[in-house]
Amino acid sequence: MAGSSFGHLFRLTTFGESHGGAVGVIVDGATPQVEIDEALIQKQLDRRKPGQSSITTPRKEPDTVNILSGVFQGKTTGTPILMILYNSDADPSAYDEIKGMFRPGHADYTYLQKYGIRDYRGSGRASGRETAGRVAAGAIARKLLERRGVSVLAYTKRAAGIECKRFEPDQIEGNMLRACDPDAAAQMVEKIESIKATEDSVGGVVECRVSGIDAGLGEPVFDKLDAELAHAMMSVGAVKGIEFGAGFSAADMTGSEHNDEMGPDGFLTNNAGGIIGGITTGEEIIFRVAVKPVSSISRPQKTVDLEGDERTIRTEGRHDACICPRIVPVVEAMACLVIEDHYKRQAALHA
Repeated sequence: MAGSSFGHLFRLTTFGESHGGAVGVIVDGATPQVEIDEALIQKQLDRRKPGQSSITTPRKEPDTVNILSGVFQGKTTGTPILMILYNSDADPSAYDEIKGMFRPGHADYTYLQKYGIRDYRGSGRASGRETAGRVAAGAIARKLLERRGVSVLAYTKRAAGIECKRFEPDQIEGNMLRACDPDAAAQMVEKIESIKATEDSVGGVVECRVSGIDAGLGEPVFDKLDAELAHAMMSVGAVKGIEFGAGFSAADMTGSEHNDEMGPDGFLTNNAGGIIGGITTGEEIIFRVAVKPVSSISRPQKTVDLEGDERTIRTEGRHDACICPRIVPVVEAMACLVIEDHYKRQAALHA
């Protein structure tokens, strides 16, 4: 399928369907002789996998990674890395009763219009399960970035309309929302559980910070770093918007308020979110993505069938009430992939 590859000098191609035999990824452009093992990749996959809490899908997929090429004796060889995750808890029968109808919020209708055929088993390629391959590839990019002194951290900033008021990074992995404020996380869970009981779902905002990055990364005009980060984030099915630094609040600021003034020690503010003119300033990159409510809800909704007749649909099965905590590692992975690619492009520029 066209559109399943991403990146330039550090490039990945994902494959597989939600209820098919497996999902996975091919990574090309990894630096050779870097120590990589399955445990390093598994750590990130475990953060994304289903069945983590009461607000995520109860589907039980171990998401055990199998590295089939590109790593020898624990080190990257510089050749393509193939990683595969076999589906062990697929249940396509859950879609038998609704396979002739279009699910609101899903890509059922648009895929059929484009290809003339669609995989009705949990959305096929349009399923969020496709992101498992991205997270596996992102784990390799993260390792390469760590060698450069770069760290990437994402977390839930808002969910179910509840905003985090504090930033406590050491608390992010300690609550089921992966929120940066444990008190807000407890309120989020309570509200999400109540909405889940009404057969509905919620969305939220995930924020990401990239620290330790060099100034000068990014390409002018079309391949600006923020443009490519936006491309990466908007390619994730649940993401519907992105903003950097001051973001949309910049529309209500004056130039003197928004401009990041400079002193002998660097920038005095970071309203630009670490990127000016599409190129990094050396300040922390900060961006936020808007995550839509999960489309699969069992509440009855209006739709039409393949013949265009009006129908009422209930999307039964195993689904998340809020996807924010599971999308956090996906956001981190995509950020790592973009930034490592630009480091390689920068090195090629000065070679």
